[in-house]
Amino acid sequence: MVKIILASSSKQRQDILKMIGLNFEIVTSDVEEISNETEPYKYVEELSLNKAKSASNKIKSKAIIIAADTIIYFNNKKYEKPKSKEEVFNNLKELSGNKNSAYTGITIMDLYKEKTITFCSKVDVYFKNLTNEEINWYVNNESNIFKCCGYVPLGKASLFIDRVDGDYNTLLGISPSILFEKMKELGYSIKDFDFEKKEGD
Repeated sequence: MVKIILASSSKQRQDILKMIGLNFEIVTSDVEEISNETEPYKYVEELSLNKAKSASNKIKSKAIIIAADTIIYFNNKKYEKPKSKEEVFNNLKELSGNKNSAYTGITIMDLYKEKTITFCSKVDVYFKNLTNEEINWYVNNESNIFKCCGYVPLGKASLFIDRVDGDYNTLLGISPSILFEKMKELGYSIKDFDFEKKEGD
């Protein structure tokens, strides 16, 4: 079995991997999330690569490191972690009635084979038209507004999302199906990974 390390403190990403029963360890990165890339896909790819490199400096054993970064992108603007309720309000005001895109960059650093691949997945998110009252309600009632990229898709913002075109898990921070396809490209099969067994197996 290969050892999997998730280089992320994101509860959503951890929950997604737990959802499929994958056993993994967490080694967070210390790198500052800064990139000069202007293209959204290049931006998240670079940040995910930097996170993977940072985590690799902390471990001494062979492993496969998975690192990711997600942003919301609309009208040539990157939406990252807001710093104030006012910023959250303005973000949702801008996104109201429009299509925005979620870009998740992922790096898989394979220390067994000394290979690293970095890629990006994208989904389009369609927001309903929101009133100021609805946005104010969201700002004052969603507890995680400062932890995510502009809005919390698994939280109360789900009330405002009309539809998502693409892999929904990309919006949440990491797609298991895309991740597994890339693992297969690296030469791994489903049997190489340590999944939790159901009772009775």
